Amino acid sequence: MTIIDEWAEAKAPPAPELKTVTVDPGETAFLILDIQYQNCDAQKRPRCEVSVAKIKDFLDRAREKKMTVAYSLTTKGEADDIREEVAPLPGEPVVRSSADKFYNTDLEKILKDRGVKCVIVVGTSAHGAVLHTVTGAAQRGFQAIVPVDGMSADLYAEQYTAWHLVNGPGSRKQTTLTQFSMIQF
Repeated sequence: MTIIDEWAEAKAPPAPELKTVTVDPGETAFLILDIQYQNCDAQKRPRCEVSVAKIKDFLDRAREKKMTVAYSLTTKGEADDIREEVAPLPGEPVVRSSADKFYNTDLEKILKDRGVKCVIVVGTSAHGAVLHTVTGAAQRGFQAIVPVDGMSADLYAEQYTAWHLVNGPGSRKQTTLTQFSMIQF
């Protein structure tokens, strides 16, 4: 039996537990990663398309509470590429990077200058931007909250990402999985 055969027979672990969380809006930032027209639509990534309304609803709540909101773009993205439903307001920072949105950007400085200690991370390419940015946040001392109904990819990548975030050595001690309805202010 080859390793590929063993993988084919492996069973997925149980889904991680989702937890209710309470955040302090003054010390929390809402990070919206790569929600762009090019990679978040019904044809290319239908699960992202479904998440946009949920992200927008939470974005409205976060802005009401004066929470820091920051955005990321893919390496070739422009600010105008961000979907209109969740587009940044003037003064909300936008960074551009590959998978880890802290890498070669000033995201850490932006957050620390605003007194942020916790990040709520949503976005598409769950197994890319979400996984690596949450890990990057944890390694920089931020607590991370991931509403699973705000991250998207294909179903397997979402499942893997959720499992990895609460079990991986770079993120497990500082990451909480939840859903938007379980986040309180």
